Amino acid sequence: MKKWMLSAIVYLGIVIVGYFTYEAIFMEDKSVDTHGTSVDETEEKSENHTSHSSAENAHEHGEQANSESAVNVTVKEENKTIVLNLEDHSGNPVTDLEINHEKRLHLIVVDDHLDQYFHLHPEETAPGQFEIASPLEEGTYKAFVDIKPKNLDYEVQPIPVTVGKPNTDDHSHGSLEVDQQLEKTIDGNKVTMSTTPLFVDEPVTLTFDVHGAKLEPYLGALGHVVILDELGEEYLHVHPLEEENPVFETQFSQPGIYKIWAEFQENGKVTVYPFVVEVK
Repeated sequence: MKKWMLSAIVYLGIVIVGYFTYEAIFMEDKSVDTHGTSVDETEEKSENHTSHSSAENAHEHGEQANSESAVNVTVKEENKTIVLNLEDHSGNPVTDLEINHEKRLHLIVVDDHLDQYFHLHPEETAPGQFEIASPLEEGTYKAFVDIKPKNLDYEVQPIPVTVGKPNTDDHSHGSLEVDQQLEKTIDGNKVTMSTTPLFVDEPVTLTFDVHGAKLEPYLGALGHVVILDELGEEYLHVHPLEEENPVFETQFSQPGIYKIWAEFQENGKVTVYPFVVEVK
């Protein structure tokens, strides 16, 4: 009897010891596995966040690098003359400019409401200085100096120009109204514009039907297109894709309302056709 009871106690002890040993081992394994998965997810999120932030910083840095200009440009109107000065960061005149569509410098001027548009070509009167007779009336304008300096970074930026002493109370920008029909008739000449879908960051083709008009080369091309956003900040100067057809291609980086000026020459006269579109 005692022998049987002793055997039972020993057996019970073995079972109890075995149970606690099993519990300790397997619960530890489960704890380690769950914690490891959590660490992996945290690391993955951290790595993704770091990578995303680095990409954003690189993108922002790239934009800043692209917008850095090695040329300082000033534009002013005085005594009915528009005067431009081009200097590098050391104050030296910038004179080495590439010929771009038959001209060293294209000057685009618009008023604050984008009602008036001028495409001018000042001539160099001194190293780094260009002048032209001013067609501007009293008011506030934005000038865009389109040049290609050799071996210097440059990006066209809007430059404010004030002529006379305009009423500053009327300085607000009016909203542009999108054209419901992309057809314009000016001085008896009709031009119709058609576009591919106007979406951001996608190539957009602008095709102009001049309704049988005999277009002439103007500044080395069959036409020119200048585009500004509603605030007059984003500048695009576009030239034809083909030599014999007024077809242009461009791309918009931001959604919004844009004004398009298409310039065509016929019988020695250049006519400008304005259009207003919305990019989504």
